[in-house]
This record gives sequence, C-alpha cells and structure tokens, in this order.
Amino acid sequence: MKRRNFLQKSVQTSALLTLGSLLPNAILAMPYACNTVNTDLFFKLSLAEWSFHRAIKSGAMNHLDFAAKAQSFGCTGIEYVSNFFRDKAKDNEYLKQMNSRAADAGVENVLIMIGREGNLASADTKERLKAVENHYKWVDAAHFLGCKTIRVDLRGGTEKDEAGKASIASLAALANFAKGSNINVVVENHGGFSSDGVWLSNVIKNVNLANCGTLPDFGNFCIEKDKNKNCLSSYDLYKGMEELLPFAKGVSAKSRDFAADGTEATIDFYKIMKLVKASGYTGFVGIEYEGTLLSEEEGVQKTKDLLLKVAKQL
Repeated sequence: MKRRNFLQKSVQTSALLTLGSLLPNAILAMPYACNTVNTDLFFKLSLAEWSFHRAIKSGAMNHLDFAAKAQSFGCTGIEYVSNFFRDKAKDNEYLKQMNSRAADAGVENVLIMIGREGNLASADTKERLKAVENHYKWVDAAHFLGCKTIRVDLRGGTEKDEAGKASIASLAALANFAKGSNINVVVENHGGFSSDGVWLSNVIKNVNLANCGTLPDFGNFCIEKDKNKNCLSSYDLYKGMEELLPFAKGVSAKSRDFAADGTEATIDFYKIMKLVKASGYTGFVGIEYEGTLLSEEEGVQKTKDLLLKVAKQL
C-alpha cells in the first residue's frame, strides 16, 4: 500500500511539473487581446463624444448610441458634448434614457463638455453673468447623469489681464453653484488666452476652490488663428501640459494624424503621458480623435492602441 501511494504521488508530481513548465509558453501563445485584459494602467480610459462629431452631425450616429459605442472600444467612461443634446439639458425623461444607455453598456458618465453658452471671460459684466447663468442648467444635468465634472471655455476676453479677472469671477461663481451638487468645473486649454499655460494656471490658482480645475488637452495649444483657422502662434504643448496638470481633474488625449509606426504624427504621447504619470494623476484619460484622414472608428482605435502602448512602456 505504501509503495502504491508513493507511485501515485510521484506520477502526480511529475504531471504538475510538466504542466508548470508548459504554462508560460501556453500563456504567451494566447491571443494579444487576452494578454491585455488585466493590463495595469495608472489611468482609466474614457471616450470623448467629439471623436464621433462627424457621424453625429451627419445623422449616421445617434447621440443615445454613444454609450454603446464607447463600450465597444473597451472604454469605461464617457465624456458628452452639450451641443449634441443642446435642447435636452432640462429634459429629465431624455436624461433618464442617457442614464439607462450608460448602465446597459456598463460605462460611467464622466463629464459634459459645454459649448456655446456665452463668454465667461468677457469684460462686459452683464454678458459675463448671463454666460454664468447659462451654465447652471448643465450643472444640474451633470448631477442628474451622475457626472463628476463639466468642462467650460474661457472665451470673450480681448485684453489678457482683464480677461483673467473676468474669468476668475465667472469660475468662482459657477464653482460655488456647482459645489452643492458635488460637480467639478474645469477649464480646457481651448484657444486664446486659455492656451497659455501660465495664464490659465494663474486663473485657477486665484479661484482657489477645490472643485475648480483644468482639463489639459494634448493638442489645443494654439493661441491665435487666421480666418482660415490656420494657427499663427502656439504655446509649447509640453510646457503647457506640465503647467496645467497640477490642477487636472481630467485629461484629454487629442489625436489628429498617425505615422506608419502608430505614433501620433505631431504629438509625443510618451513624453506627455510621462508628465501625466509624474504629476500623480490617476483619473480618466479621454480619447479624442479629431483627424480627417482616418475614419472616426479607426482614429479612436489607433489613439487607444497608442495610449496602451505608452502605458506599457511607462
């Protein structure tokens, strides 16, 4: 009996040792997608709705289908654009549908990018206060949707210092209003003075409220454009990212064109994501494809692939 038990255990041990030696090779032979299921990222992936602005504007894609689209790319968060449901900010039945679509797709409503609601940096007090008031409904909509953040633009200023003072006053009023709903108010570098990293970081410092910050965007550091929208002057994007990241409550991974090796043609994603990681940021990084050479589907996929590649390198 003792001899039989000994032989059985010897066979079992030998089988386990053989399996153990084969297992690493078996894992390496599995499809790439399986290997990336548990990739350790220092950030979370979201999808910006602007990536599909052509499809939505043309009617090829419905705004309500955006959550499912984000899920199909493996993103866990979604970033809405207010212009795509402009007349629905106070329509709770429609907002319920958005919540239901997000829940069905298993994605989180992260933020709403607000546009065309007035000039928050205007020197005209009446105009500026009207713009602040116009944003209130979007704070309420964000709260209803379970978003944590709204993104605003600082437009309307013509003189740098004056625009800074107006922006501080507008952001303070809006952030104090949003505080009651636990909503963050963030500013994206989105042209004009806001694409100057020093100017925008000083505005945020002077607002000095915990729920007011930045949404650093990889590709929006053009300060002045001509009538054909060609950039006349721009801010150093790496310097700008480094200056805005300490106040970041979101990060936008803008892409427009890609080289043959999969890198972004004009933006060093590795260099920027290294700055993002060094800043201690661990929140959502939003994929925002804005190019025209690829389909929106291809552009989003290439941006995601590049972010994952860079994350692995870091």
